[in-house]
Amino acid sequence: MAWRLSNLAYSFKSRFRSTGEIHDFTEALSKYRTSATSTLGPPDDRLQAAKNWARLLEKYNPGSPDILTAYDATIRLTTLTTTLDQVLENRYSRLVDTSGIALQAASSAFKFERVDKALEWLEQGRCLVWRQLTSLRTPLDDLRRHDGRLVDRFLELSKRLEGAGSVRIAARSAMSMSEKVSLEDQARVHVRSAREWDDLLVKVRATPGFERFLEPSPWNTLLPYLAEAGHAIIINVDARRCDAIVLSAGRRTPLHIPLPSFSLAKCNQYRQDLKAQLQIYDYRDRGHTVAIDPVGGDEYRTVTRFKRRKNEETVVQGILRGLWQDLLKPILQAVGIQKLPLSPTAAPRIWWCPTGPLSFLPIHAAGTYTSESTECVLDYAVSSYTPTIAALIDRVRNTRPIQMDVSGLFMTCQSSAAGASHIPGTTTEVESIYDLATKNGLRAERFDGSAITPATCLDSMEKFSSIHLACHASQDATNPLGSRFLFHNGSLDLFTILQRNLKDADLAFLSACQTGTGSEKLPDEAVHLAAGMLAAGYRRVVATMWAIRDEHAPAVATDFYQYLLDHKDPTDGSGFDGSHSARALHHATQRLRTWLGNDSDESLLAWIPYVHFGY
Repeated sequence: MAWRLSNLAYSFKSRFRSTGEIHDFTEALSKYRTSATSTLGPPDDRLQAAKNWARLLEKYNPGSPDILTAYDATIRLTTLTTTLDQVLENRYSRLVDTSGIALQAASSAFKFERVDKALEWLEQGRCLVWRQLTSLRTPLDDLRRHDGRLVDRFLELSKRLEGAGSVRIAARSAMSMSEKVSLEDQARVHVRSAREWDDLLVKVRATPGFERFLEPSPWNTLLPYLAEAGHAIIINVDARRCDAIVLSAGRRTPLHIPLPSFSLAKCNQYRQDLKAQLQIYDYRDRGHTVAIDPVGGDEYRTVTRFKRRKNEETVVQGILRGLWQDLLKPILQAVGIQKLPLSPTAAPRIWWCPTGPLSFLPIHAAGTYTSESTECVLDYAVSSYTPTIAALIDRVRNTRPIQMDVSGLFMTCQSSAAGASHIPGTTTEVESIYDLATKNGLRAERFDGSAITPATCLDSMEKFSSIHLACHASQDATNPLGSRFLFHNGSLDLFTILQRNLKDADLAFLSACQTGTGSEKLPDEAVHLAAGMLAAGYRRVVATMWAIRDEHAPAVATDFYQYLLDHKDPTDGSGFDGSHSARALHHATQRLRTWLGNDSDESLLAWIPYVHFGY
């Protein structure tokens, strides 16, 4: 039925384009609406009808409030079509077709002054697969008090769906007949498990107090859980307009900030320019450096072709200034955050939630960097990132004390891995952290190189609340659960980490490259190792937006842990937690920035990539 109605709607739309008859336009809208809201027909057909319904209204009747109804159906059906009855790789490929829909919907909601709808759609229509991964690992302590058997079945299905979701898709033409039969059997079991999961959710939501179990939280339920003196800011970047929504502790309603000076075109240009500079300075991995030596050589000549004249702005300085003037400064002024040239202990917290291509830009470092004066975000607040506002709220709401028997720091350095460059700085880095930890009476353990296997590392992650991984990393944008940390003996992937019960996980410092960078095709799906570690249970993660320099990483890590130890609760004894980790990273990167300066792209690209995720 949905398919036939969509075909009829397409016919009326084509006639309307050629004749301009209002009757044809009305009929096309009616058919698309009926198809989208029908309970019959495949969700994919209904989703396509909903998208066409919204587009037709946007183009020919942009003032119609029915646009909101059309987008409501589109976001709901996008969520429905990205279900657990598909392997993870399939889900991501499907999302490419609907990428940006939530941003477009939010843009329309802002036009109609429906900030509540914009926030709801940005939360529900982004990070869909990441949210499903976290839902499979939801703490069930409260539910167990009502029905222990229901929880046991829930956990069993969760593990089964996690395993099935990580299956990679191979070309059927390369399979034997037995392999094809086996794959089809697995698919049937997966679909059956997903349907049982849906039935189980219905039962759970019928339990008093669990009516909204695993559903996105309404915006008004998020506000009470915001951290004190903190602001969660989601920035929507769309072709038609750009806006920010601010949720602040103690504020009853979201604050809407239009951003007329910023645009999607600017954002894409900044992204392209930044990518070019990273290539020029060869930020490929932690072990690769470019010697900028005035004696000469090909590498030097390649870099100095882009050398600026005296007092001329560099490319990266221009990007950061543009982000500051058109985006970040207007937000800070509207929120009323004052410049605080003090220590990071006095600065307010901001959790940034960028959307679209803005996810690839370092908004935490936006500012003007000149020899005469410097003004930047770091002068106003301590920045963190979060995949969604709900992900942050979940961390705040479920904060609990760390048990003393697991409180501590496990660390490993992997200076060599098959197919990767040598990174000797990892050894220096872990040695310095271990010495610092033991001198301060902290429970700590370290393994270097071949002394540890991925399996041993996993065991240690269960025994220690915090981990520090100094190594190479490999990100798989197609199958995020295949993203991995490279060891001397093998590798440790996210899927394997997710299998463990990391109920006491607190802080993960990923001293590797590009652990906080997502997929360009799906910028709103948080396809990176940092988000994966949050899904695994860690409350906070230190990651990187691009390659870090091996010679700088040890100093950043040592300053980071020194700050944490200096601000540790003296009553905790040998206990350790990362509650001050965002401020610690702020402090450590400021130290590196002071040492390197801001007058060259080389120095800016060295300290900017360090980022903090989570609470």
